[in-house]
Amino acid sequence: MSEPPDDALTLASRPGLPADYLYLREAFPRERWTTGALHPTARRWLHMHGGFRAHQAEMGAMVEVWRADAIDAPTLHRTLIPALQQFLQHLDGHHRIESGHYFPALRRLEPRIAAGIELLDRDHDAIHAHIEAMVRTGRALHEAVAGGATDAGDRVERLAEVLDLAGPQLARHLDDEEDIVIPLIALRGDPLE
Repeated sequence: MSEPPDDALTLASRPGLPADYLYLREAFPRERWTTGALHPTARRWLHMHGGFRAHQAEMGAMVEVWRADAIDAPTLHRTLIPALQQFLQHLDGHHRIESGHYFPALRRLEPRIAAGIELLDRDHDAIHAHIEAMVRTGRALHEAVAGGATDAGDRVERLAEVLDLAGPQLARHLDDEEDIVIPLIALRGDPLE
């Protein structure tokens, strides 16, 4: 497979996968992913990704309510911090299973797509940096609200900025991962079964 320059493949800059990485999706296009015949593991994968997208949108909506001055920082804190904790726990756990178990097995199952799997694994490192930033800024907001700080609104804005920055990159990764993994599992089965 020919690869574009590395900087074109970074999660922060790529508009999608290179054509060489999409041969599996061409064999099993997205239009076929909604059929009841989709492999159960592929269905679970899509369901999990759908949950991440919904959770991300929910947190974004909470922040927008705050930005519209419809709620104060302590009120936002009561809903956003538990949502953020749940989101980060699920995302981190999902990535650990993928990188530790599924990605190596998928590489063995379809060696031709190894570069695509490696790209997805590198994405996890980039996303982990966002996770760490969300943890730091979420903790700072929690401490500000719990301590009655007058600058809690500044802490909300910082967390909101971190969420805004992470959102498009996570969306890009989810789409690209699906374009590789879902067709592979649909065509070849679950490599861990």
